Amino acid sequence: MPRVLGLFLLLNLGLFFAAGLGSGQEHQQQEQEPKAEPEEEKPKPYVPPSAAQSVEIGDFYFRTKKYNAALGRYEEAVTTDPYYAAGYLGLGKTYEKLGLKHKALAAYQKYLDLLPSKKQAEEARSVHQAIERLEKALRQKSAAAPNPSSSGKAVAAPQ
Repeated sequence: MPRVLGLFLLLNLGLFFAAGLGSGQEHQQQEQEPKAEPEEEKPKPYVPPSAAQSVEIGDFYFRTKKYNAALGRYEEAVTTDPYYAAGYLGLGKTYEKLGLKHKALAAYQKYLDLLPSKKQAEEARSVHQAIERLEKALRQKSAAAPNPSSSGKAVAAPQ
């Protein structure tokens, strides 16, 4: 019996070492193979998001009151697609928040020019109200600071 046990152990050790040496040789062969140099990856050109995606991101920035970031996204939208009305609506709202009334007015006008249908009549109504509000503010600003050359009256120079 001890002889059979010894033979059994010897046989198992032989198989163990044979399996171990075989995998070790494979590992050495893998290390000896020359490695192919990785090709340089060419940078991909910048592809701007679609106008709709830019407006969506701009709307997020606008809601979080990050107006300069929103402005950048809306400008990107109208650059990507100059006929995308929602981009001009966002520009108008953002310019108005930033106090750029003339630019807001121009953006709102462009939005109204590009409206595709009467489906957006409710939104257009709010834009018309914004235009009236901006025009009124600009008229009040003009009336508060009269231009001496446009009034027709001579203004005496201070002495």
